[in-house]
Amino acid sequence: MLSLESRNGEDPRTIGQLFYICCDELKDISLADALQKLLTLLEQFLGERLQLAEQEIRRLIDYLIGNLPSFFKERLAICCCES
Repeated sequence: MLSLESRNGEDPRTIGQLFYICCDELKDISLADALQKLLTLLEQFLGERLQLAEQEIRRLIDYLIGNLPSFFKERLAICCCES
C-alpha cells in the first residue's frame, strides 16, 4: 500500500491529485443546459452549413423538442425562459 502511494506521488505519469483538483474547479453543467447548447449548435450548423431557411430550421428543432420525453421538455422550457 505504501509503495503504491509512493509511486503515485513520485511517478510523473500519475500526476498525483492534479486531475481531481482540476475537475473540482470545473463548473458542472446540467443535462438541460447541455441539451440546449446542442440544439443551438445544431441550429447554427443547419443555417450556416446546410443553408436551410429559418422556418425549416425552426420546424426541425420544434420536431426534435416535441419528441423528447416530458422531463426534458420541461427543463428546456425553463432554460429558454432564463436565456
